[in-house]
Amino acid sequence: MSDQVYTVSAEIAGRTLTLESGKLAGLADGAVLARYGDTMLLATVVADKEERTDKDFFPLTVDYEEKMYAVGKIPGNFFKREGKPTTAAILISRLTDRGLRPLFPKGYAQEIQIIITTLAIDMVNDPGPLAIVATSAALSISGIPFKGPLGAVQVGYVNDELVVNPTMTDMEEQSGLNLTVAGSSNAVLMVEAGASELSEETMLDAVQQGHAVCKELVALQEQLVALCGKPKAEFVPPADEAEIEQMVATFMGDQLKAVINQPDKASRDSAIQQLKESVVTHFTADEPPEELPDRTKVLEKAFETLLKEAVRSAILDQGLRVDGRALDEIRSLSMEVGLIPRVHGSGLFTRGQTQVLTITTLGSPSEEQRLDDLGIETSKGYIHHYNFPPFSTGEVKRLGGPRRRDIGHGDLAERSLYAVLPDASVFPYTMRLVSEVLSSNGSSSMASVCGSSLSLMDAGVPIKHPVAGIAMGLVTGSDGRWKVLTDIQGIEDALGDMDFKVAGTEQGITGLQMDIKTTGITYDIMRQAFEEARKARLFILERMHEVLPSPRSELSPHTPRIFSLQIPVEKIGTLIGPGGKTIRSIIEETGASIDVESDGRVFITTADGDSANMAVARIEGLTREAKIGDVFLGTVVRIMPYGAFVNILPGKDGMVHISELAESRVNSVEDIVQIGDEINVMVMDIDDSGKISLSRRAVLTGETPPEPGDGSRSRGNGQRGDDRNKGRNRPRRK
Repeated sequence: MSDQVYTVSAEIAGRTLTLESGKLAGLADGAVLARYGDTMLLATVVADKEERTDKDFFPLTVDYEEKMYAVGKIPGNFFKREGKPTTAAILISRLTDRGLRPLFPKGYAQEIQIIITTLAIDMVNDPGPLAIVATSAALSISGIPFKGPLGAVQVGYVNDELVVNPTMTDMEEQSGLNLTVAGSSNAVLMVEAGASELSEETMLDAVQQGHAVCKELVALQEQLVALCGKPKAEFVPPADEAEIEQMVATFMGDQLKAVINQPDKASRDSAIQQLKESVVTHFTADEPPEELPDRTKVLEKAFETLLKEAVRSAILDQGLRVDGRALDEIRSLSMEVGLIPRVHGSGLFTRGQTQVLTITTLGSPSEEQRLDDLGIETSKGYIHHYNFPPFSTGEVKRLGGPRRRDIGHGDLAERSLYAVLPDASVFPYTMRLVSEVLSSNGSSSMASVCGSSLSLMDAGVPIKHPVAGIAMGLVTGSDGRWKVLTDIQGIEDALGDMDFKVAGTEQGITGLQMDIKTTGITYDIMRQAFEEARKARLFILERMHEVLPSPRSELSPHTPRIFSLQIPVEKIGTLIGPGGKTIRSIIEETGASIDVESDGRVFITTADGDSANMAVARIEGLTREAKIGDVFLGTVVRIMPYGAFVNILPGKDGMVHISELAESRVNSVEDIVQIGDEINVMVMDIDDSGKISLSRRAVLTGETPPEPGDGSRSRGNGQRGDDRNKGRNRPRRK
């Protein structure tokens, strides 16, 4: 390890951020220890030493490693060690990757592995932006060719004010915005956000304020580079095969233009592939077998370069897109709801050749997803899963678990809808949405947002407003010209410079994600992209309104019903019983699912109203408190000369004085009741010591109760409070 330790510090948003190098991980190409408050991360970067010429992509891998010791916890699994990455860790890895990737030189293909290790988390400073800063610093001081550094911050919206790097508590409990922005000293590189229907102006202002602080972080990293930066390895970009490109272009003539200007993806892809094969066949006819692979690779690269130039120049020079649309034109739309039988809700959204089917399932509160992010146990009652099978792109691939992309797209859709979900006090159901991508030709994540809104409304979920999403693209020229594209399809995403996804309601933005392939975009570009996205979003929302104007007033007959009641907190133990014996017996007898909250709220979920009524009766019988005026069917348990003791509730007896046994005079208690008799009695009084005075006479005479009972039972609108996503405020973040 180095004998010299290099440290730089700066005040960022009122807290000290420190970057240190030289003490830890000395054999890595670059290693930086980053500390913000008491949150500390170690970022290491290593480049493969072997020259790679066989890859036509950039093999960058980013792994964010959560360590339980960072929060003073021991893993709770059998092996007592960390397992596979959590969703939160995967999302931070993706954020870091997306911010860094545009800053590597074009054509660079050396494999790079980045590992970010959590050493300490103070639960005040979010580790996500710090991971990007630490990694950027490690790359900047290494010899790896990297056109950084870049900074990253979070921006919240607390008390109607934008706040840079709010505390995790403020972000969780108060913020109407969770935005992560990464940028260099002169441009924004990556944006991701969830918001509570904020305006385009507020979002752009948030990006600008965040970028201003990113510049401070860039300056801090430049100080570290000046202290200990290594000379950058010389990278020679692949030689431009101008002569070969000219030969290929001459051979193709106008064929390339003809094959790309087709609206149908399958036909266009097939025609492009056939043309590419004809190029390779023509120019390799006399090639020696041993040189054929290399020659083929050069020709295919030349073809791809010409294809990209043709698509981009048509947009920049003529405003023409491959499918003939105008730059601001949305593909044809088709929507349908209620098309799947027996499910609780379904929505099919088709935009061009992108099609997503979203299914909504409603469950009991106990079916919330339990999370254990770095030992902090939380739960969420709204879950969105995104599936991208190979048939959606007409390919054959191995099926497996969700990939990072699937997790990221599901998180974006989940975050985009979070702001419009009903409060759990109004709608106590756990909601799981699954978006099945059936066909993909661009922006399936935004299609899943639209399909999810339709599915939720079809299920009868009282969302505040429908949400729609659109993907915007960008093509830039070397002369400074640029064009923003609305509703990009796959080829425009692949060959363009930006994928800018915006989701929201008529009132404002709820979700945002921007990835670029250049070294940054200007605010003028972002401003136009926001405006064009707003117009497109409103158009889509109008079409959605035509299909289903508002959430259905009734739940599906296949949806379980939730009944709720309130019991005294001190009765929770009585309801649960020793070792859960009592509540299990009720569940077994009634077939209902029962959830008990710590504040005494009880939720009964069942598909059968009769079983719910049975469960309610059992619970009320166990936990009900006697009130003056209540009438009970009680059992005589003891007789005294002056009256009878009657059991009215489990463990609760009251006394009926001899004068209250009948309407007329009673000479002997035994003349009216015997032990074991069941009689109706009214609560007349409860003294300070809890003794209950009962009357049979009041029931017989129909005496008006002193205080009417006020049962607290209700149906379908349980009072769970504001904890649908306990500890997991969306929009996030992770």
